[in-house]
Amino acid sequence: MNYTEKVMDHFLHPRNIGKIDNPNAVAEVGNAQCGDIIKLFLRINPEGIIEDISFETFGCGAAIATSSMTTEMVKGKHIDEALKVTRDVVADELGGLPASKMHCSNLASEALHKAINEYKAKYNLK
Repeated sequence: MNYTEKVMDHFLHPRNIGKIDNPNAVAEVGNAQCGDIIKLFLRINPEGIIEDISFETFGCGAAIATSSMTTEMVKGKHIDEALKVTRDVVADELGGLPASKMHCSNLASEALHKAINEYKAKYNLK
């Protein structure tokens, strides 16, 4: 399987890995077919800015790379801006993924959306 240099960099040197202290949004998603699981931790300030974000991923190199890239893309952004990050945006930012690994980028963006939507529900935000 051929991966871009950017995918390999994020796989070999993942950013924002592990748990953060005092997250106020957490989401876990998985894919039963391949067994990949991503848990995302966010700390969002009262203005809706993602101050910190991290992840734990059990999965293939593409799952780790897309999780890492997703955290880099949204850290410091407003949650409404972060909700614009889709699997295609993540894959494009990484320079592409093999078709058989696109589900990995879907998990990262799905976890992000789930965490933000749960945060919004918790604080009655629209």
